[in-house]
Order: sequence, then C-alpha cells, then structure tokens
Amino acid sequence: MKSFSFFTIVLLCIAILVIDVLAFFGLQPMLNLINTPLIKISIDISFWLFSLGLIISILVLKIKMDSIHPGRKQLLISSLYGLTVSSFIPKIIFVVVIALFYFTNQLLPNSKWFIIVLALLSGFLPFFVIVYAIFKAAYRFKVHHVEVAFKNLPEDFIGFKIVQISDVHIGSFNYRYNILESAVKLINDCKPDVIFFTGDLVNNYAWELNGWSKVFEKLEAKEGKFAVLGNHDYGDYSQWKRPKDKKDNFESIKYFFKKINFNLLLNGVAIIKRNDEEIAIVGVENWGNPPFKQYGNLKKALTGVESIPFKILLSHDPSHWPQEIIDKTDIALTFSGHTHGMQAGFNFKNKKWSPIQYKYKHWAGLYKQNNQYLYVNRGLGWLGFPGRIGMRPEITVLTLNKTP
Repeated sequence: MKSFSFFTIVLLCIAILVIDVLAFFGLQPMLNLINTPLIKISIDISFWLFSLGLIISILVLKIKMDSIHPGRKQLLISSLYGLTVSSFIPKIIFVVVIALFYFTNQLLPNSKWFIIVLALLSGFLPFFVIVYAIFKAAYRFKVHHVEVAFKNLPEDFIGFKIVQISDVHIGSFNYRYNILESAVKLINDCKPDVIFFTGDLVNNYAWELNGWSKVFEKLEAKEGKFAVLGNHDYGDYSQWKRPKDKKDNFESIKYFFKKINFNLLLNGVAIIKRNDEEIAIVGVENWGNPPFKQYGNLKKALTGVESIPFKILLSHDPSHWPQEIIDKTDIALTFSGHTHGMQAGFNFKNKKWSPIQYKYKHWAGLYKQNNQYLYVNRGLGWLGFPGRIGMRPEITVLTLNKTP
C-alpha cells in the first residue's frame, strides 16, 4: 500500500463502497423472502459492519503505514488484500447478475426464481473459490516429476536428480515456519543430487529472513545446493533513506545463502564431478526485459567452462532464454521461475493456461527449442494475491537421462 498514493487508496475505497451499495440493494429482494425481521436486520447489519470495517482498516493502515512495524505491516497488507479480493470480486459478479435479472425479468417474467438462484450462486461460488485459494491452495505444495534426455549428457550423470524451487517470497509466510517445513520434507524425501533455487527469496527486505535459517538449513542434497538472485532480492522496490541501507540489505540477503549452505552464483559457475566426467552449473544475476533491471552477465558467468560440454544455467527470468541462450550458447538446460504461473490458471495433463501467458511466452513447465530446454517453476510462495487458483506451489524434480 505504500507504493500507492493516498488519493489512489481513497478511490479504491470509493469503488468498494459503490459496489457494496449496489450489492446491498440487489440483495434486498432476496432478504424480503425471510419472514423473521430479526434475521433480516442481522444480515443487513453484518453486511455493513464488514464493508465499512474493511474500508476503515484500509484507510487507517495507509495513514499509519510508517509507524507500523514492518513485519506486522506486511501481515496486515496481505490480510486486507485477501479480504478485499474475496469480497470485492464476488460482489461485482453478483451485481452484474442482478442487473441481468432486472433486464431479463422484464422479458421473461417467469424466470424470477431461476435468476435469484443464479445470482446467489454467482456471489457465493467465487467467494468460496477465493477463500479456498487463500487458506488452502496457497500451501498445497505439488511435486512435478520431469525427465529430460540429452545426447551429450556424460554417462556418469544418467539418473542425476535435480530439485528446483523458486520464488519463495519468504516475507509472505509471516513466520509460519511449519508450512515451509512441510515443503522441506517433500524435497528431502525426493533424495535429490542437487537443489537449485532460482531467485526471489524475499519480497524486499533482509529482515524477512529472521528465524528462517533453521528451516532452510534442513534441506539436503548429495552434491550441493545452488542459488541465484531474483528481481525482488535487490531491494529495488523499496525506498531507502541512504544508499548504504540498500547495500547492507543486499549483503545480508547474500550472507543468508551462505548461512544455509547454498552456493550463491553471482554471474559465476560451479563444477560437479563424477569420476572423470563433469558438468557445469552456471548462475547469472537477475536478467529481465525492462522495466526489470539486467544485472546478469552471461558472458562473464561462462568464462572458463567453454570446454565442459554439458552446461546447466540458473536464470531467474525466463525472458532470458530466448534473448541470450537459444542458438547463442551451448547451454543444454536452463531453470527459471519469476512468473508464478500468475498464481491463477489451470493445469490438466499436458494442457495448461494462465493469463500470464499473454505476457510471457515461457511461463510454466518444460519448453524445448532445437536441442535446448527450459524449465519454468511455478513458484513456492506467493506475492500480491495471498492465494493460488488452479496453480499450486511447485517443487520440481527433474531427472537427467541420455538419448540412445
């Protein structure tokens, strides 16, 4: 809420109030069917207590933004955002259906009861879907198993198991350690050879990481844990009193990776050896199309590993793949995140859809062009909308194989 002006917040509150007034009057014909006045009055009072309470809370939070502790402020913002979405969207749908009711009832007088039932369903069903998305689906971690075969994979790396996680946005967990611990258990149960983390550890601030090392350090991988940074890890979306404050925040985030035994690749490379064979794990800093900043330097990251035939790249933003990797390098496999699958859409067998696909060509799952592959993780946490609709948080298990 800090990024929006007070005028914008007031306009939002007016929009909420207008929709609530329309929804209230649309509800009255249905409430008139209730024979007990006390029940009807109770529903009316509850309706306005919730509506006005939400509006007042939004305004108070905006006014007192600077005086609220950052941790509590983040919790309040996510809670109010969830309440606003779960009430605002169903009411808009309800109002639209009610408007259709008055229009249709003039043409088809006998359709009254059908439209009333439809209006109630149009309001309640989206509400329950959104509530489920916030309180259940947001942390229903799903393990995606993928196998990819390559001609040039060294023999000793056949069956090499990679677990990828991305976009944790740890501040959104509001210090509910037990939730992430369940994801850690799922990851460890996969018995990975390596774990890759592809960016956006935090929302903005290093203080979000307080207490979380005891959870992350439980992650186990036989041959190492590797990470890169995402666009949210640089502190670019916050206002800083001094440049030093931003730098200190950034250094603290980088130190956290060291604390939990992750090898943070900052335009660098790590080599994994098995017997006399080896593969290169290349990691670049965040690289995205504007307005996202481009800290990544792929040329620098690849220095010294030209002779290693099999390379894996960690790059947070999948936009990087078509811009600098495909047909321009010999990188066999790239891992990215960033899109979250927009936290909304659907996945059914080999079919998937999300509104985010109209912005990102590569937004979730496995992609292939020529002999190069990209895997885009749907993210483990959430940002903005505190839930997920048809786009569960993802743990990727990718196994390497060799083509005959």
